Amino acid sequence: MKITDLKCAVIGQNPVVRIVTDEGISGYGEVESSKPYLKPHVLFYKQFLIGEDPTNVERVMLKIRRLGSFKPWGSAVSAIEIALWDVAGKAAGLPVYKLLGGKIRDRVRVYNGGVRFPLAGQSPADYAENMAKMKAAREGFTIIKQGIGYHSQMLTYAPDLCYDELRAGGRYPNRGLLTERGLAHVIACVKAMKEVLGDEVGLALDCGPGWTVPDAIRLARALEPLNIMWLEDLLTGDYTPYVNADVYREVTQSTSTPTHTGEQIYLRQNFKDLIEKHAVNVVGPDPVDVGGLAELKWIAEYADLHGILMAPHGVLDGLIGLAALVQVSATLPQNYIAFEYPLGRPEWWTDIVEGLPDPIVRQGFVDVWDRPGLGVEFNVRAARAHLPEEDRDFFDG
Repeated sequence: MKITDLKCAVIGQNPVVRIVTDEGISGYGEVESSKPYLKPHVLFYKQFLIGEDPTNVERVMLKIRRLGSFKPWGSAVSAIEIALWDVAGKAAGLPVYKLLGGKIRDRVRVYNGGVRFPLAGQSPADYAENMAKMKAAREGFTIIKQGIGYHSQMLTYAPDLCYDELRAGGRYPNRGLLTERGLAHVIACVKAMKEVLGDEVGLALDCGPGWTVPDAIRLARALEPLNIMWLEDLLTGDYTPYVNADVYREVTQSTSTPTHTGEQIYLRQNFKDLIEKHAVNVVGPDPVDVGGLAELKWIAEYADLHGILMAPHGVLDGLIGLAALVQVSATLPQNYIAFEYPLGRPEWWTDIVEGLPDPIVRQGFVDVWDRPGLGVEFNVRAARAHLPEEDRDFFDG
């Protein structure tokens, strides 16, 4: 089997990768919906793939892996890797989890990072009301993640909640010391949310990046009685192109509240310090940023050797990304907690992808399916209606 083409189309907001072969088998991968601009970056790799055997996944990846980087620039390589596994599984007649070593669980736990309801405001009562809606969601989530501090609008609630000026714009550009009142407001909002959830549903907090070390320690210690699942990306993370393991370690060693990071990190080598130095308690690589499924599994195994937990990121990975997360999470060691549940956005995505269970999530879990490859396929006729004009030939050939 040989690769004859690499295609990429932006469907909705997600760049979708298609690997075409000379045996009529295609494999798909999907980039996060926040990165529609990556289509040309995906197509850059075509020159390295043509003529290669897609079932030799590692051999192909050796040609392109070194050409990626931290989020967002590792996404193209990662989506290609996932598409290669999809081809390999279909060619073998096996689900991808079989190719990754086999599953150890028949269903995988997910946590809520994407089922959202509009916040009425930024007060503790507003966060409590919002959390009650998420707790009642039909998916029956057993873990819910909510943004706080610099990963939210929480600090706009009142003036002078932080010492530096708050900057507008995406990708969380803010960083700096909170005022005493600002820290107290964040803590009050978390307490209000946890009071709603009780001990029935775990609460994880997406915090930044942007916290200073003193504030991070104060926050973590203040929340110790609440048994928070983890504090994510306190110092670095998201679109930060470095790790700062030594600084994370200072925070982690100062509290019993678990710390978490890793969604922006590309490749196993860049998790090495975090894991070996026990800099955080939980790592959260995203399969569509870290280098793909095999890379994520390698990191999970290495983390497990060091007593570190695994909760993969994935909120914007779409429905192809969801299928990939289910396949790899079924194979992860017992340090696995849950992965971040991605949605198909816009909602018509559920009309163009076939093979997902209905409903997808039951009582906080997704059942692992056994169809070949990732186990999902496009309804090509339905999907064509959503292709941009420039991508009309995406499903051809």
